[in-house]
Amino acid sequence: MVRTMLVGMLLLVTGWAGDGTWAQDRAGHLAYSKVVDSRNYCIQQLHGDFFSRTELIFGLSRPNAPDITEQAFQQFIDTVVTPRFPEGLTVLSGTGQFMGSTGQLIKEGSKLLIVFYPMSKQRNAAIERIRAAYKNAFQQKSVLRVDQLSCVSF
Repeated sequence: MVRTMLVGMLLLVTGWAGDGTWAQDRAGHLAYSKVVDSRNYCIQQLHGDFFSRTELIFGLSRPNAPDITEQAFQQFIDTVVTPRFPEGLTVLSGTGQFMGSTGQLIKEGSKLLIVFYPMSKQRNAAIERIRAAYKNAFQQKSVLRVDQLSCVSF
C-alpha cells in the first residue's frame, strides 16, 4: 500500500500529464526515468526506501506576549507532536529572519522539526493538525512546511 501511494505521489511530483504521456523536465529528459533510477538506487544500493521528509519551522516570538520558552515548546512536542509521530523526530534550535508585512526585517528564535514517515493521507493530516495546534496555542500566523521525498535506511 505504501509503495502504491509513493508511486501515486511520484506521478504527481514528476509530471504525469494525465493523458498517457510523461512531461519532460528542463533538461528534456523524461521525469519518470529519474524517479525510477532514484528509487532503484535507493533500494538496491543504499538498502533503503522512499519516505516523506517534512520540516516544520516554528517561530518563537509572539506579537503581544513573551517569547515561547524552551519548556513551553518541549511541552508542545511532548503533547501534540510525539503522539502523532511516536516513531521518532528531530528538533533543532536556530535563528530565523523574514521580511514583515511592513517591509521591516524581523529576526527571531526558531525551532526546526524534522520527521520521516511513509506517505499517507493520515500522516499528512497529522502534520496539518500540528501546524494548526501551534498557531492556535501560541498566536502564530504561520508554521512553515517543507516536504520532499528522501531515501531512508535504518
